[in-house]
Amino acid sequence: MKSIIKITGALIVMLMMTSCVVHAHGNGPKKVPPGQAKKIYGGSAKDYAPGQVKKRGGY
Repeated sequence: MKSIIKITGALIVMLMMTSCVVHAHGNGPKKVPPGQAKKIYGGSAKDYAPGQVKKRGGY
């Protein structure tokens, strides 16, 4: 009888743990600063800065 209570208790705890859902509230993905993008991907920091779009050639 005690083993049935232990198994039932363990099942209840597992169901309670799986029902917990974490929601990430935010404004979307975090943007990488231009200097950090330069370090990761190479090139110039201007290539990754949104304010430098007019200075790019061919766009």
